[in-house]
Amino acid sequence: MISTLLGGIATTPWMRAALRYGAIVLAVLLFLLALRRTGERAGRLAERLKTTEKANDVQRQMLEAAARRPRDRDELAERLRDGRF
Repeated sequence: MISTLLGGIATTPWMRAALRYGAIVLAVLLFLLALRRTGERAGRLAERLKTTEKANDVQRQMLEAAARRPRDRDELAERLRDGRF
């Protein structure tokens, strides 16, 4: 593949073998680099998911607190008398 691109430069068999092995090493290095990037991306997505879960938990707690809120003055006074506030 690479030897055909270089034409007359890679005429010796050892030069063609060196180019072939160099291409293989390059392909492996590119694969490892892509694998590393994928891992980093997965880590960032995990962080984002954790942050979203925390925000959702806070929102859920706020909604639960709002649902427990006394509806009017009478209910508030009753809770304060009973000590349930």
